[in-house]
Amino acid sequence: MFAAFLFPVVARTQGPIADAVRPFVSVDAPLVALTHARVIDGTGAAARADQTIIIDRGMIRAVGDSARTPVPAGAKVIDATGKSVMPGMVMVHEHMFYPSGAGTVYNEHAFTFPRMYLAGGVTSARTAGNVAGYADLELKGQIDSGHVVGPWLDATAPYLDGPGQAFYQVHVLRGPVDATQMVTHWADRGATSFKAYTHIRRSELAAVLKEAHRRKLKVTGHLCSITFREAAAMGIDNLEHGIMVASDFVPNKKPNECPTADGGVLGTLEKLDVDGEAVRSLIKYLVSKGVALTSTLPVFETFTPGRPGASQRVLDALLPQVRDIYTQRWTRIQAQQASPFSSALPKEMQFELAFFRAGGLLLAGTDPTGYGGVVAGYANQRQLELLVEAGLTPLEAIKVSTMNGATYLGRAGLVGSIAAGKQADLLLVNGDPSTRISDIEKIEIVFKGGIGYDSVKLFQSVKGHVGLH
Repeated sequence: MFAAFLFPVVARTQGPIADAVRPFVSVDAPLVALTHARVIDGTGAAARADQTIIIDRGMIRAVGDSARTPVPAGAKVIDATGKSVMPGMVMVHEHMFYPSGAGTVYNEHAFTFPRMYLAGGVTSARTAGNVAGYADLELKGQIDSGHVVGPWLDATAPYLDGPGQAFYQVHVLRGPVDATQMVTHWADRGATSFKAYTHIRRSELAAVLKEAHRRKLKVTGHLCSITFREAAAMGIDNLEHGIMVASDFVPNKKPNECPTADGGVLGTLEKLDVDGEAVRSLIKYLVSKGVALTSTLPVFETFTPGRPGASQRVLDALLPQVRDIYTQRWTRIQAQQASPFSSALPKEMQFELAFFRAGGLLLAGTDPTGYGGVVAGYANQRQLELLVEAGLTPLEAIKVSTMNGATYLGRAGLVGSIAAGKQADLLLVNGDPSTRISDIEKIEIVFKGGIGYDSVKLFQSVKGHVGLH
């Protein structure tokens, strides 16, 4: 009997649904039963057919064979025959800004992107660096209170960078004291993650790590002036992008300098043997230090000749002027006779697969930057497809994008997989992404804390707006 379940009642993680959010809600009932579903639980285990999931006040109360899992009286029943239920995605390299300007200033997209992330299946996201100060923190508060629709956010503080940064919205650190003060200031105001950027110096990173770790907060890095091995030795928690940005293999690299000669890091990758001892040694060291690695394949795909351009649904989401700018740049890239990305992207995929197979904690994100074309929600689905292209199985790609992200964020006891006692952050998919990863594009309902949101309506609500706000 349902009454015999002894799981504690946990309050929903967000406030009452506001009027502005209500039009996107398709399921809002204290008891919900998803019946006859294919369950992909996020652990990497094989999918289980004909399962029933009972949701009670935002929590998963039972998961089991439909024939042996009773539906409680009064529950809203959703027949999921022929469909899949998987955990909501936990993505860790997301932004609330988009490159719609000249490249030196990024526009905050606090209206379109929260909706699009949730519509695309992202129920938890780390904003891996922000350029608008308090915006991400305030947005998180509005989402948590139920006034804005969007995923749960791990709000990262503004970038931590050294001299040489070209983005006017990023503060240039003046040394380790300044670095410590930045961490203190933003942690005191609610930031829960920090990101070191390309020109940070070793003394500054050391100061950041010391203060952040004192507060039990994590630090990631998109590095260049500091090598991956150096950062791992210093105790960094996470590294972004993989060998696409790793300066470890640049000959005669100078301390605290991001190399630019001979094509910089990308120029080095053209001759790098990913199966060679140098790369294997780095992977082994990163794994031994427990450093997580974030895959962001969608943004690199946009720079690579011969790769498909943005799909029509992505183009339709863009402001017409922004769509034109993206299309013109993509066309120029396709016309290139030679590009370092042509060899770098396959090598990055190879590196990520090797890191994963070596036991490393591989995470997923999209990094909606570059020159456009990487758009919240849609790009998250594309990321899973690219992980499979890189050599992961669909089940592994799903685990990387769900359970692994939750594990890194310290939330695996609450989200990231499907099990009784966990929060009902779930995706109802009209297909089987455990065997056809492209079916991830067929999400119908996104449950966050047991409330079901209509994916199609969320995407439609921002059509033609991306690039504006």
